[in-house]
Amino acid sequence: MENKNGHSDVEKFRELIKDIKIAMLTTVDENNGSLRSRPMGTQLEDFDGHYLWFFTYGRSPKVQDVQQDRQVNVSYADTGSNRFVSVSGRALLVRDRQTMEKYWDTIYKAWFPDGLDTPDIALLQVAVDKAEYWDAPSNKFVTLVGFLKAVVTGQQYEGGENEKINFKS
Repeated sequence: MENKNGHSDVEKFRELIKDIKIAMLTTVDENNGSLRSRPMGTQLEDFDGHYLWFFTYGRSPKVQDVQQDRQVNVSYADTGSNRFVSVSGRALLVRDRQTMEKYWDTIYKAWFPDGLDTPDIALLQVAVDKAEYWDAPSNKFVTLVGFLKAVVTGQQYEGGENEKINFKS
């Protein structure tokens, strides 16, 4: 599927999140049904149009939440570039060594000191259903001029591009 700029939705999504190292993963708390968010390191591989991957411990509270309710949200924010992305999907715990090797990077040793041999290491796979993004001009002067123009003219501020992407047909 192509967006209004002629790029594929997957390419646009990949471009929007590629430099954002930390995402916020929101799950439904297994104990009381409230929403709970926590920071997660984004995999370094490019988004393939289907899945996002995050290393985790298999017995962590987020995994317990996912085992009760697979619906999750993953949010990305780059305030310096005025890019924001919200992703809806379904999470699943994956312990496949070959898949973990594909996504492993030595930076993850900060959380998993024994690398892929760390006890209880796993991947959280998020099957992406939908996404929405906001991509405003990153130049602060351009943003300020647009905002001031809206205030002076009384017209609504047009802050940039906002699109919804449906990855499931």
